[in-house]
Amino acid sequence: MRRAGLDTAGLRSKSWNEFATPDPPPLDFVFTVCDNAAGEVCPVWPGQPMTAHWGVEDPAAVEGDDAAKQRGAFKAFTLLNRRIALFVSLPFAKLDAMALKTQLDDIGRMREQDV
Repeated sequence: MRRAGLDTAGLRSKSWNEFATPDPPPLDFVFTVCDNAAGEVCPVWPGQPMTAHWGVEDPAAVEGDDAAKQRGAFKAFTLLNRRIALFVSLPFAKLDAMALKTQLDDIGRMREQDV
């Protein structure tokens, strides 16, 4: 992330427990990214945000030397970066909920070769 010029200060992975409280942070969208998550039961998110599965190969599961692990991390970063760029460029004001959900699912089907 630093190599891409992105500041990660103050960012961290969050536990589901932070969202399963009486006063959870508001969520508009939830994107699952773990390839294994597509077959798992997803929790009910507070506030009923729009959800989509954007699976990527887990870079932490890459075996091999440091160069192979860096390639795996870069591959995941590149795919998610492209998906996020497409997401933020959507014409939200012109899309109803069903059309927006279709767009989010289409973005999630994008693979490395589509980047």
